[in-house]
Amino acid sequence: MVALNQARTPETVAISEFKARCLALLERVRRTGQPLIVTRHGRPIAEVVPPSTHRSSVLWLGSAAGSARITGDIVAPAAELDEWEAFRS
Repeated sequence: MVALNQARTPETVAISEFKARCLALLERVRRTGQPLIVTRHGRPIAEVVPPSTHRSSVLWLGSAAGSARITGDIVAPAAELDEWEAFRS
C-alpha cells in the first residue's frame, strides 16, 4: 500500500505527445498536483508543476494605505485662474 504523502516519481512524456495532448496533460497536473517531465530524445527539457497554493496575505486594493502623506490643500486650485493660459483673454 502506498502512503498518500509519499512522493511519486514524476511521469515523463515525449515532447511530441505533450504537443498533441497539451491541454489534457496540463489539466491533469492541475487536478492531481503531480508534476510532469517533458522529454526530447529521452532527455528532460521541461517540468510542468501545479501552481503554488500560497496566496499573498496583502491584497492589492488598499496595499498602499499609509504610505503617502498629504501636505497642503488637495482641493484648492494649483494656481490662480489668471495664471492659467486657458483663461487668458
